[in-house]
Parts: sequence; structure tokens; C-alpha cells
Amino acid sequence: MTCFVSHTTVDARNAYELSAWWKQLLGYEDLPDDPNLPGHEECLIQRPDGGHQILFIDTPDTKSVKNRLHFDLRPHERTRAEEVAWAISIGATVVDDLSDHYGPGVGWVVMADPEGNEFCILRSLAEVEATRAGTEG
Repeated sequence: MTCFVSHTTVDARNAYELSAWWKQLLGYEDLPDDPNLPGHEECLIQRPDGGHQILFIDTPDTKSVKNRLHFDLRPHERTRAEEVAWAISIGATVVDDLSDHYGPGVGWVVMADPEGNEFCILRSLAEVEATRAGTEG
């Protein structure tokens, strides 16, 4: 038998605040029977369908080097550029714009959350399909 990933854990200086920020960015929510409150040292959020979960845990350590593991996010309804703008509007910062890496409009944008944890925003599936249709047809 193999293992499965129960949830992804993120160390945080303030688990509550960082979980609230990621809930806003991803559209995730608290578990119905385990709401997150200010001062909680562990805050678990999940996709609305009960799928993927992220656990934020208070740690005294601050982030000091590049993440060895990060999220690659693909927008549902917006374009990559619109998603990047949305993330910036709620407090993310751009670390590196690689949106033309491997060719025009093909790459990604490296972002950082309010505590400096990196994540990438990829093109939406609609953008990927539009590129394929334009180059294969």
C-alpha cells in the first residue's frame, strides 16, 4: 500500500493571518467544525469541495531562503495577468516575471505571500488552449 498526502503544511509567523490571506487568494474556507480564530497556533483551510487542505502552523522561525516546495496556481476564471494583479491587490509581491520564459506568454510569474513564501501563477487553461489552437491549427 502507498501513502497519500493528507494536507500541505506551511510554517508561519502568524498562522491565523496567513491562513486568512491564502483563503482569500484561493477561495478556500475553514473546516465547518473547526473555525480558525486569531491566536490559533494551527489553522487548517480547505477547498470548498473538501479537497486539498493547507495547514498553517506558528513557528518562531522567519523565512530566510528560497522555498524548496511551493504552489503552482492556475487561475479558474481570470487570465494569468488578471490573477497576478488580483494577488498584488491583496498583498502579494512579484519576485520574478517569467511570463515569456520558453516563448511569448508561455511561462509563469513567481510571487511571494505576505510572509515571503514563494508561489507561481501559471496561465489559465483557456490561455493554454488558445495558444495550442493558434500554433497547431
